[in-house]
Amino acid sequence: MTLTSKGQVTIPIEIREALGLLPGTAVEFDVVGNTVRIRKAGDQRRGSELVARMRATASRAAGPRMTTDEILALTRGE
Repeated sequence: MTLTSKGQVTIPIEIREALGLLPGTAVEFDVVGNTVRIRKAGDQRRGSELVARMRATASRAAGPRMTTDEILALTRGE
């Protein structure tokens, strides 16, 4: 593997697939001695950013005191 003039390398497809690294996946680098480790950053469950935004929106719109049943009733139009 060769480092580009911009400091970039291509992660081989086998590694990307094994780790579930998709385009847009946030990663972190850890320096351990004279090696560098790459790993997914924070909570990388698929859709976790969307879920977090929906929860924040729901808290502002509906208030934090609604029960799950009340929320489901709203989403079902009951």
